Amino acid sequence: MSSKLENSSRKILIVDDDPQSLKISKLALEHEGYVVKAVASGEQALSEFSHFQPHLILLDMSMPGLNGIETLRKIREIERYTSVIFLSGKSGTEHVITGLEAGANDYIRKPFDVAELLARVRTQLRIKDLNDRLKAANDRLKELVDIDDLTGLFNMRSLYEKLDFEIERARRYERSLGVIMMDLDHFKQVNDSNDHLFGSFVLAEVGKMIKANMRKVDFAARYGGDEYLIVLTEINREGIQTFCERLCLAISNRVFEKDQFKIQLTASLGFAVSSPAKEEIDARNLVRKADRALYEAKDQGRNRVIGAD
Repeated sequence: MSSKLENSSRKILIVDDDPQSLKISKLALEHEGYVVKAVASGEQALSEFSHFQPHLILLDMSMPGLNGIETLRKIREIERYTSVIFLSGKSGTEHVITGLEAGANDYIRKPFDVAELLARVRTQLRIKDLNDRLKAANDRLKELVDIDDLTGLFNMRSLYEKLDFEIERARRYERSLGVIMMDLDHFKQVNDSNDHLFGSFVLAEVGKMIKANMRKVDFAARYGGDEYLIVLTEINREGIQTFCERLCLAISNRVFEKDQFKIQLTASLGFAVSSPAKEEIDARNLVRKADRALYEAKDQGRNRVIGAD
């Protein structure tokens, strides 16, 4: 059984228009140490949900106005998952089935036994803990799949999907976005003159420099080898030009040093800017434009920034 100290971190929202039932359940839960908020309608429940962020909701199934089924449906539309137990004076099997199929985790008939109520609450909180741990593990696994373990940037597995999403968002809100292709100049010499571990160190450090210069709304990937792809959202041509020049200068001024190895490098950058609301473009075509600009920067002598027309 959980202790009152453990329960003190658990928040439970009770939604019930029956004052007596609400009072009994609230007192019982508070006696067990839970943080409890009680409201008398579905409308109040939805108003409190985002602010209170309960771990579990005890929800009366039959209420005037927004009833339990409708309230639950709206709660399930919210991304944050919360366990829900229906409370109802309707004891027929058909009502239990209706409640569970609507998305409730459990169904308790009124009048309820307090000990049974508390046991069912503990059970649902344990299940929610398992669900939260599973989600965290899945999120971590997805992160490991999507992240390049050397640089900490995205890998190309998911980048085009993310970029297509940003293009659609820019189209919807009539914003522009930019893509940058960056290549470290003569990087082969780093491995030839030093060792591959030092080369990996340089790639990782450049990844850190890219992240340090980006905003939270931007993202970047290791495109392959010593090439990087950077996506800047809600930015115009002047803004992306400034970003590229700042990053280019930062790399050229950096002395990469580890153990007995030391080197200075430069980088070539090509970028393309698009306003998807004004032109039809997808992720691959936008990257292709930036890539052509990168090759033009390299053809012009490297250590420079070139923007696509």
